[in-house]
Amino acid sequence: MPDRHDARADIAGNLRQMIAVLERERQALASLDADGLTESTRAKEQLCEALATAGPDTLDAESRALAETARALNEVNRRVRNLLAANVAARIDALGGPRATYSPAQFAHV
Repeated sequence: MPDRHDARADIAGNLRQMIAVLERERQALASLDADGLTESTRAKEQLCEALATAGPDTLDAESRALAETARALNEVNRRVRNLLAANVAARIDALGGPRATYSPAQFAHV
């Protein structure tokens, strides 16, 4: 059975890897690299699985700082993804003209 020190080292290592993946994801977002985004998503999922058993009581000061850094990077990336999605939606809306709104009169003759 691994001791507590080994478990904390594993957590810190996984968090360092997560930070590296989040930085690669940010680069992929900036360059609109679909393959890079797909790979980042896979890597994040694997790391989340590896970190699933960790809880606040298993974190030391270093791991807490790494977790906070990862949280902040993930938030930045989430905001960038949302901005990109909003820009795409605006462009699609501009191509398609104004959206049709629901009107009960449209279906009165059905």
